[in-house]
Amino acid sequence: MSWVRDNTTLTIFQKFCINILKCGPVPNHVAFIMDGNRRYAKKTKVQKAEGHSKGFDKLAECLQWCRELGVKEVTVYAFSIENFKRSREEVDALMQLAREKFQRLFKEKEKLKEEGVCIRVIGNLSLLPEDLRKLIAEATLITKDNTKSILNVAFSYTSREEITHSIKSVVQAVEDNLIQEDDITEEAISACLYTHLSKDPDLLIRTSGEVRLSDFLLWQISNTEICFTDVLWPEFCIWHLLSVIFKYQRSYGVHNLYSLNKQPKIFSSRMNTFIKSIEEKRIAQLEIYSKA
Repeated sequence: MSWVRDNTTLTIFQKFCINILKCGPVPNHVAFIMDGNRRYAKKTKVQKAEGHSKGFDKLAECLQWCRELGVKEVTVYAFSIENFKRSREEVDALMQLAREKFQRLFKEKEKLKEEGVCIRVIGNLSLLPEDLRKLIAEATLITKDNTKSILNVAFSYTSREEITHSIKSVVQAVEDNLIQEDDITEEAISACLYTHLSKDPDLLIRTSGEVRLSDFLLWQISNTEICFTDVLWPEFCIWHLLSVIFKYQRSYGVHNLYSLNKQPKIFSSRMNTFIKSIEEKRIAQLEIYSKA
């Protein structure tokens, strides 16, 4: 299925409801823990790989709904580092599914450019097979200048690994005299996270009835509205999303108050130079992967 879908599958009534919700505050950044693919496969008596494939199809649908609502950025938990502990058969199937979907992305690059969709993959890419790492790097590079809509795919990711990576980067910068010890702040650590180009999510949705965060964006969601829903991810529908957005709007005043009280951080020129170098290194590493 396509990464980018149009709104022709929406009914007139669904479009009407979307337009009503758009009259209120809509989250700028929504994160999803797409849980329940394996249970869906068991429920419908299909192979686990088919359940995961249905999960990707649902992601493409959900991205369409988010664009219609005016949500600019979406982050999804696609593959945890902990998932490498699953059976070899299931891991191989997931890697192959990822290959197929990123290969499909190249066929749609003009459509992605037209829609302004930027794809970022956050996680420890060094743990992935070389050919998949190359595909991911190429996909990231060809869409990096698109700015209308952003999709962050957490792949080979855990929050603890991300925070550890960030702290190591800050410590190394001090040792290299790029920054000083006084520069080590929460903001400095945030600037070195895989998500450093993104604002923190306004809303996090987890499907399947599990009430836990599974090591996902732990640093970024300290003031995020969190919603747990019982529906399995492949069965998640637009009405589930709209109901969550409505709930978010009802509690918007509390979150907006926090945003208004939060003062923007002003970095020193030394720190700004360091932050810029972090992104330059990331792009350089992706270019190396893409040419492997």
